[in-house]
Amino acid sequence: MSATEMRYVQAVALALRDSLEADERVMVLGEDIAAAGGSFKATRGLLESFGPQRVLDTPISEASIVSAAVGAALTGMRPVVEIMFMDFITLAMDALVNQAAKARFMFGGQGSVPMVLRTPHGGGLSAGPQHSQCLEAWLSHVPGLKVVCPATPQDAYSLLRAAIADPDPVIVVEHKGLYALKGMVEPVEGRIGEARIVRPGRDLTLVSYGATVALCLQAADALLADSVETEVIDLRSIQPWDRATVLASLARTHRAVVVHEAVTAFGVGAEIAATLSDEGFDDLDAPVLRVGAPFMPVPFASSLEKGYAVNVDAVLAAARKTLN
Repeated sequence: MSATEMRYVQAVALALRDSLEADERVMVLGEDIAAAGGSFKATRGLLESFGPQRVLDTPISEASIVSAAVGAALTGMRPVVEIMFMDFITLAMDALVNQAAKARFMFGGQGSVPMVLRTPHGGGLSAGPQHSQCLEAWLSHVPGLKVVCPATPQDAYSLLRAAIADPDPVIVVEHKGLYALKGMVEPVEGRIGEARIVRPGRDLTLVSYGATVALCLQAADALLADSVETEVIDLRSIQPWDRATVLASLARTHRAVVVHEAVTAFGVGAEIAATLSDEGFDDLDAPVLRVGAPFMPVPFASSLEKGYAVNVDAVLAAARKTLN
């Protein structure tokens, strides 16, 4: 299978198309995903190829959409739900958290919910505080849910294919600012729970996922001027996260900074920092630091959002603090 250059959103669309072709149990449902092809055009052309029985436009009711998907999954289908913006997942939390995540446990392993929920998160588009949130920490806190966040077109394809094949509910978080990103994509299924060392190094470990992986790579380039070799890790999977890879990196570099776009308080970075401080304590030469957004809603005005967002300077400041 040869690799082809495509945009992130095209990789998502290809993963959906390939999954629909490979398994007749797969169905796609959500608001404006059929006739309109989705808000970000990730489902464009699927209705024409697979028909209205497998590509369904739904009413504007996130609670109903996810509840229907849970029921379909329990009866043998493999539904893929699109929630237009991650902010709207709040309306579907009962079906997702109390039903989908609990079914395998409550049925003694006799039933499962093989469903996927795709949703875009993140700011940078002046979409305001109700269309720009990063809520992945909420979902990662719930036993029974898996959460992945692809940073590249390749992972957008591979992790979505893995999520659709998984026997349990998986949340696929896509950063809307990455949809236009180009990269080579090979049509292979990925593995949930495996991080990727994007750049090897010996002096400092930067751990990230999603859109902030690129910021970490920019910071690593800048740190070369100080003769600092930075290892950059893309988690790819947030729940479960690849503790072994991150701890092994810490054992090499002895310093770590965790970077994400979501607010710092009670975030994914807090869990990773706590684990490194506990299980990796003997390898630490400095405290594990976190870089994230301030504890406030995402501003609408582009000038304010720019000041709110995590940037390369913030990553560099944390890196230099732990190095010194």
